[in-house]
Amino acid sequence: MNTDLALSLTSDMLLTALQVSMPILGVALLVGLAVSILQVVTQIQEMTLTFVPKLLAVGATVLLLGHWMLTTLANYATALISNIPSYF
Repeated sequence: MNTDLALSLTSDMLLTALQVSMPILGVALLVGLAVSILQVVTQIQEMTLTFVPKLLAVGATVLLLGHWMLTTLANYATALISNIPSYF
């Protein structure tokens, strides 16, 4: 295995991880921003108010996009494992 192949495999792995995690991170960011704006407007400084909506939103995102995430990861793993003979 040469350096170019190792860099290519690492790049593919990081891009796949970014692609799979971005919907969850995006939803958590948007919900956190909305809750923060709500806290500033109402001057309620309760820590559970920030945690519970994010937890529910991330859970809903996983339920809605979980199939796509698992399919993406399975396709990546299948391609990686099926190409093992060509790496040596």
